[in-house]
Amino acid sequence: MNKPSSIRYAAVYLGSAETPVPEFRQAVIDLADYLAEHEITLVFGGSNTGMMKLLADRMLKKNGKVIGVFTRSLPEKLIRNDLTESIITQDLAERKKEMLRLADVIIALPGSFGTFDELFDALAQQKLKKESPCPVGVLNIKGFYDPLFALLQNSSDAGFSSARTLSLLKSGTTPEELFRNF
Repeated sequence: MNKPSSIRYAAVYLGSAETPVPEFRQAVIDLADYLAEHEITLVFGGSNTGMMKLLADRMLKKNGKVIGVFTRSLPEKLIRNDLTESIITQDLAERKKEMLRLADVIIALPGSFGTFDELFDALAQQKLKKESPCPVGVLNIKGFYDPLFALLQNSSDAGFSSARTLSLLKSGTTPEELFRNF
């Protein structure tokens, strides 16, 4: 599949920790391969640890462009030094805003609190049509995000979210499927 010409930068949210789950690791590799093959620049948190490291390593191995957006509030020893470009922000809030500013599309892989925070912030901005006027999606590997979709449906059933709001979050089990859904 050819990528839409409007997608040049993908902000990717994912865990900075390692995971022993091989399917999650493979999803990171598959996404990096897809982005590099389609000449989509990766925008990520700039860390040299865990799944972030795996993603950047694979992108660079495939000669992809990688922009790291790191924050001064994290230990400097965690910063990745061999990227196409590095941007240093004052704090996490500024980092999220900068990543949203750069992104043509936002993708979340399995992660933890930081990933969830970034994902929900992007969705809230999308709903308000503010910082993130671009598609937001998750790579739903091994049903990782199924509970999130159930929670969102719960919110809609209770009258807190509209069908339009629920439709803002796209999903796919592979990069190809996710990009088709954008």
